[in-house]
Amino acid sequence: MITVKTSGSFKNIEDFFSRVKKQQMRGILEKYGREGVLALSSATPVESGLTAASWDYEIEENNGIYSIHWTNSNKNGEVQIAVILQTGHGLRGGGYVQGIDYINPALKPVFDAIVDEVWKEVTR
Repeated sequence: MITVKTSGSFKNIEDFFSRVKKQQMRGILEKYGREGVLALSSATPVESGLTAASWDYEIEENNGIYSIHWTNSNKNGEVQIAVILQTGHGLRGGGYVQGIDYINPALKPVFDAIVDEVWKEVTR
């Protein structure tokens, strides 16, 4: 007869696997954060090139929920230039400049790739 006795818990191994999972998820989002920056930079309407060169990203983790945010630091005063290129804006003389939807088409392939890779990761 063989008897196996154990004491304690599996907390250490569960914590280890949780850390590994978080690192993998963060690595996936880092990869696509960089790809999103390249896509946005390429798609941004260019006059001076400053807005196209001002894209970056941030990854947040809160209670196991990850978020990726693309940011653009180019401003004129408090006005985010990337936003007014996307949505349009009024002019001082009463005119209006129509926005160009360049952000959504640029990020759609990135979103699709994130969904595919994350799905593969969580179903492995």
